[in-house]
Amino acid sequence: MKRVDDFRLRFGKQELVPIVIGGMGVDISTAELALEAARLGGIGHISDAMVQTVSDTRFDTNFVSQKLKKYKANVASSDKSSVHFNLAELEEATRNHVGRAMEAKHGDGMIFINCMEKLTMNAPRETLRMRLSAALDAGIDGITLSAGLHLGSFALIEDHPRFRDAKLGIIVSSPRALAMFLRKNARLQRLPDYIVVEGPLAGGHLGFGLDWAQYDLATIMSEVLAFLKTEHLDIPLIAAGGIFTGSDATVFLEQGAAAVQVATRFTVTRECGLPDKVKQEYFRASEDDIEVNTISPTGYPMRMLKGSPGIGAGIRPNCEAYGYLLDANGRCAYIDAYNSQVELHPGAKKVSVKDKTCLCTHMRNFDIWTCGQTTWRLKDTTRRAPDGSYQVLSAEQVFHDYQFSVDQKIALPA
Repeated sequence: MKRVDDFRLRFGKQELVPIVIGGMGVDISTAELALEAARLGGIGHISDAMVQTVSDTRFDTNFVSQKLKKYKANVASSDKSSVHFNLAELEEATRNHVGRAMEAKHGDGMIFINCMEKLTMNAPRETLRMRLSAALDAGIDGITLSAGLHLGSFALIEDHPRFRDAKLGIIVSSPRALAMFLRKNARLQRLPDYIVVEGPLAGGHLGFGLDWAQYDLATIMSEVLAFLKTEHLDIPLIAAGGIFTGSDATVFLEQGAAAVQVATRFTVTRECGLPDKVKQEYFRASEDDIEVNTISPTGYPMRMLKGSPGIGAGIRPNCEAYGYLLDANGRCAYIDAYNSQVELHPGAKKVSVKDKTCLCTHMRNFDIWTCGQTTWRLKDTTRRAPDGSYQVLSAEQVFHDYQFSVDQKIALPA
């Protein structure tokens, strides 16, 4: 019976264990988690979501407070069009985050960065170009383009000296999305080095509507494989979303996937950036505690735990400090939702905003508990202490369990 370790992900002459840890934003996928994946011979992601906040926390910079100070007079205004990021500071923050991780890397694996197109930052092209270029400058092994079609993202860095050197990949949930990307970028004569095919059971933002349950990863994978065969393209596919055991992973590898991307089981590891009390919420979750809702201002459905403190919270928009979801015109769906509730409840000291959330502030505070559909199974991967808490795992143990397990077995910690 085969196991994940019987397969290898190949980039040219380089061979890796075909396990990729997904990029969970705002330092949930920490550098420490990515470094463990690389040390063990696989691929780990860090994320550039709210990278200036991450830099402030980890490297004692003060980008957030400087931005807030500059635009403080605008806090009470609904017009955020004047609130812009300092591109030099954005570059420095990205170099801090990526550069320090790459300096610490050991082992035969790789470190990629997850880059969300939906972080529009009131200047979509300019800020995205800077994020991508700075990551390449800092030596990142690869970039995974997520949360959007990224039809123009390759073009933003086509003149970068590492454009054809670093590994560049995209996340799609259908052959149609892949076809659009390839058609748009044909003139660059630069194919993606890998394609993450994400199914409907993934955590966080989804590439599906609220009808997500009508789709399944196996079918989408077979459709994308057939499309690549028709187009005579040989691009490694990485299956993602709902792959909970090594046996689950092996099924996709046997059917043509080059690797699998997994994240849910790594949320409850010591190296993950979630606070310990939130990790316990993940362990305790039942299947009924998981929902897909539309409260994200990005416009994408999002999977999370129903008990997330950020759901229904009515905090004032904090775009002067953060503002990562401001569109090209300085607007965010949460600002509109918040202002609507303020108008409906004049004089109220506090309002509740049900239909959207201030994703920047709540992700920064770990108050939106994004999760995969299989999160309710996490309690079966560990041991429970007499006080009712669950033992937090090591990334190495989870990685090795994926790598070597068979027969749907999960190795419990010692």
